[in-house]
Amino acid sequence: MVFMGDRATLLETGRFVQRHARNAADEIIEAVGAVDAVVDTTATTGAGTTDADNETETETEARHRRAAERGDLAAMSALGALLLRRGDLDGAEPYLRGATAEGDRAAANNLGVLLHQRGYADEAAGWWRVAAVAGSAPAAHALGRHHRERGDEPAAEYWLRQAAEQGHALGAYALADLLEHRSDVGAERWLRAAAEQGHREAAYRLALALERRATETVRGPHETGTRLRVPAGTGPDAVTGAPPAGPAVGEPGGEPTEAEQWFRQAAARGHRRAALHLGAILEHRGELKEAGRWYLSSAKEGEAKAACALGFLLRDAGDEESAAVWWLRAAQDGDGNAANALGALHAARGEQQTAERWYRAAMDAGDVNGAYNLGLLCAAQDRIPQAEQWYRRAAYAGHREAANALAVLLLQAGDANGAEPWFSKAAEAGSVDAAFNLGILHAGRDDDRTALVWYERAAAAGHTEAALQVGIAALRDGDERTAERHLRCAAGGGSAEAAFRLASVLDARRPDPGPAVLGAPREEKSECEEWYERAAQQGHRRAQVRVGMLAAGRGDLAEADRWYREAAEAGSRNGAFNLGLLLAREGSEREAALWWTRAARAGHGRAALRLALLAARRGELTEGRHWCARAVELGPAEVAERAARLSEALHQELTA
Repeated sequence: MVFMGDRATLLETGRFVQRHARNAADEIIEAVGAVDAVVDTTATTGAGTTDADNETETETEARHRRAAERGDLAAMSALGALLLRRGDLDGAEPYLRGATAEGDRAAANNLGVLLHQRGYADEAAGWWRVAAVAGSAPAAHALGRHHRERGDEPAAEYWLRQAAEQGHALGAYALADLLEHRSDVGAERWLRAAAEQGHREAAYRLALALERRATETVRGPHETGTRLRVPAGTGPDAVTGAPPAGPAVGEPGGEPTEAEQWFRQAAARGHRRAALHLGAILEHRGELKEAGRWYLSSAKEGEAKAACALGFLLRDAGDEESAAVWWLRAAQDGDGNAANALGALHAARGEQQTAERWYRAAMDAGDVNGAYNLGLLCAAQDRIPQAEQWYRRAAYAGHREAANALAVLLLQAGDANGAEPWFSKAAEAGSVDAAFNLGILHAGRDDDRTALVWYERAAAAGHTEAALQVGIAALRDGDERTAERHLRCAAGGGSAEAAFRLASVLDARRPDPGPAVLGAPREEKSECEEWYERAAQQGHRRAQVRVGMLAAGRGDLAEADRWYREAAEAGSRNGAFNLGLLLAREGSEREAALWWTRAARAGHGRAALRLALLAARRGELTEGRHWCARAVELGPAEVAERAARLSEALHQELTA
């Protein structure tokens, strides 16, 4: 049974372990009160200061020996405690037995400690019981621990409660540990009591309890986990693990919680895990400098997770070299997350062999992300069989993104039936990409109903492209309200197509602006134009054409020219046609003809008709008939009809 106090002492039953003697003494040896009051203290060295205040340990021991030889009970007890703390069990025992025989409570407790260290656990418990009955809180604490080691929880609780109620910090902590083991709500009270007396492990565990309760209040009782940060991986979807992070309770810039205050107290007393957790909370709140100090403090004490977290903090600050130093330290201490981060760092530098070595180290450390990242690394090198092998290994270990990646490989290889169960497994485990991919899979089978179910699931989790697909389906079904909601989500997530379609929905609701009035103030951009413009800025050609048309409608010809030209140069035939119209109106008919030619060759019937009219005006009748034939071929119907009439007229002119 391991008990964790300030010194995390392990007391073994049945054999004496010398290396634990000092720790055990520090934890449960009872100090002897008012020893100096019963020895000669007449000599003074100054106002209010006795010689005893300035004694060395040797001098103190000699003084106690002299008093003990005269039969002084308190000196015997104090000398026994001093020798016991030093580990001199043979020297301590006769003094402790002598004082115990005279009824000294502290000596009885300390004799129990000595006997326990010698392996006589039952005899030790007997003396602890004597001392505890006499009111010794340390003895009650030791006796309670003794009973808990033997599985007698009722007796353990009784004696630990005796110690705790007397204000004994270790007793309060041990009682809290027992109650927490039984999920007793009373545990927090005793953790708090121990923490308030300076017990750092109690402060840390109290902070965890408070944080857990606050997290459940915000998230609900069935949601767990912490905010995760993801280091740069070897691909766009690389997930290589993350350092422990602050709980998803509160927002950056919020006031410190009670949990944080206890983490801070424990960390200030040297608790390295509390320092790690405090650093994560501060980082989440944006207080990076102080977070770094606590990470550093924890890392220097040997906390690998803190060294890893410090590495992420340094990387984010642009200091990759220092980050690598801390990641290396953490990885060498067995932190798989740090090994993954090193792998990602070397992969980004093109050092594939080194990256692979670190990913393997992460995997050996039990971090399944290592196998996933090895899969990503192999896939990036077109080593598809090896990539599949690593994805499969990670997927079988429960890595949802590896399951999704494996399914993608299988689908690309034409094995849709093999891919589907892996997509399903990943989606059920919470992979948003897998849910979207299931939508694509079912859409490819013309199973639009099932596809929509998966698209909706992915969209609800914030998947941009899934929200677009749901929006398109709603438009197809005539549900404009639902369509707008999903298109807004997708457009806000960066989808150019969603922004264009949302703009189209809003555009259809706009009233007809009517004819332009000379001298009227220029209209402000509408919301639909802003969405068109957002799509246009992302290179959406139809949106670029529409932005140009709206700008032209406002009389902003320079803006219209810019957008038409951008669309035309990107291959938009409508952009090329409209740019030609704009240039022709401005008198640049030659350049207009160049853009109409490009549009007509791309299949734009109106552009072909415009070229036919130009040729007819210039008297180039054969050229005119050529473009008329092209316009008839391309349509639409009214264009084809006009082109046919013009072609007939040109034919008559040619044969006249």
